[in-house]
Parts: sequence; structure tokens; C-alpha cells
Amino acid sequence: MTSTRNGTPPEFTDILFGVSGGVATITINRPRIHNAVRAKTCEEMIDAFNAAAWDDDIGVIVLTGAGERAFCSGGDQGARDGDYDGRGTLGLPVEELHTIIRDAPKPVIAKVRGWCIGAGNVFATLCDLTIASEDSTFGQIGPAVGSVEPGFGSLLLARTIGQKRAKEMWFLCRRYTARQAMEMGLVNAVVPAEDLDAEVGRWCQDILRLSPTALAIGKRAFNAETESIRGIANLGNLAVKLYGNTAEAHEGHNAYLEKRPPRFRKV
Repeated sequence: MTSTRNGTPPEFTDILFGVSGGVATITINRPRIHNAVRAKTCEEMIDAFNAAAWDDDIGVIVLTGAGERAFCSGGDQGARDGDYDGRGTLGLPVEELHTIIRDAPKPVIAKVRGWCIGAGNVFATLCDLTIASEDSTFGQIGPAVGSVEPGFGSLLLARTIGQKRAKEMWFLCRRYTARQAMEMGLVNAVVPAEDLDAEVGRWCQDILRLSPTALAIGKRAFNAETESIRGIANLGNLAVKLYGNTAEAHEGHNAYLEKRPPRFRKV
């Protein structure tokens, strides 16, 4: 782990954090379960984003996942039974995590390889830029496991790819290739897997040549137009918490763990 000018973040178990040449890289480090996130993962990501966001020596932040199989496959269903075990309305501090990704006064790039599903798809939506390998897969899973993301993962997604496509993604829970995601506008560039690191590096170097103050102002200007989504998300998360305690939500969770089709309409 590399310290930043503002101090060394706490020791991490669920993520990796490093800084090199003005680029901070935050890596979700749970490859055994396709980099699914639990409360501790989100809390560590918040600490790392805060460390990178306010260090003037860092000009760009890259968010990625460990291994070759997944960027992030969503919430860790093994850590959930109607609720997670951390802070925040849902037991996952998603309000804080989504906020720091947006509020960091520098560009955040999602470097995607493999599964980018559920929470991973939300992260790709929230990041300022998304670069994906050709073997990446995007999509939502919430309604299939008794969950939903009522804030940035749906409303900002609709602003990004359009209402019809966003509704398709949420209402059908289909999977989309990286090329399809780029055609929708969710992804900026798609490259062969072996070229992903180099391509992200080139984008980072282009960013580092630019005025950091101008970039910070520009990012805040882009965010201002969608800032109302934050309040909608806070309200929506309360509804999701109530929903999470229903038999229907429990059925989705249990079916996922038992590897069987859910029977939502029979509970």
C-alpha cells in the first residue's frame, strides 16, 4: 500500500490501494466471489477514495477489480439476509460511497474486465469514464435476487443510456457485451483484454496533462445537473430497507444461495 501526501489510509483486507505517478488505483480484492462487495468492502473503498480525492498530488483515480473474471458482480449475497452488517440505511454505506465517487474533485475511471453486474454496473455508471475489455459483461440483477437500486444506479443510468434502455436493463435483467454497453453510452472505450491496462494508462496520462482546477470545476458542473438524485436515493433506500424484510425479498435471496429459480409470486 502506498501512502498519500495526506497520510496513509488504514490497512485494508477487501481492497488494494496504490498510488503511482499521480494515479491512485483502488482494486476490489475479492476475486474468489467475483469481487462482490459487503459492508467492509464499501467502508474500505470510502476510506481509499477519501485518501485519493483530497491529495493534490493525485490527478486521477482508477477503480477496478482483482483478477480476470470480474470487475464487481454486485452485493455479496452471503453477507445479506434482508440486510447487510454495516452502517447506512441498507447495512451497506452506499450513500457515502456513491457520494465520494461523485464528489472526488478529479476524474474517476472504471477499468472493467469480466463481470460488471449489479453494484458493479452502478459503479461503472457513477464513474466519470468507463473503459472495458472485450470480455466484459454488463447488466443488472437486483429484481432477480429480491433487490433494487432506486438512486444513481437507476436514475443516473437512465440519464446516461436513456429511459428505454435503462428500463430494459432493470426490468429484464439481461446481460450485455462491452460493445453493446458502449453503443448504449455506458462505456467510453472497448479494447482487447491484453490492452486494457495500457489503454487506461493512456487515458490517465491525458488527464494528468490538464488543469486540475478546470477538471474539478467541470466535474462539479456535470454533477450539479443530476444532484437531485442523491435525495431521491436516500428516500428510495428507505423503501428498499422495508422491502428487504418482506417474504418476497427473502425468497430472492434464498433462491440465489440455493441456486434455484425464485418463486416470487408464490410467497
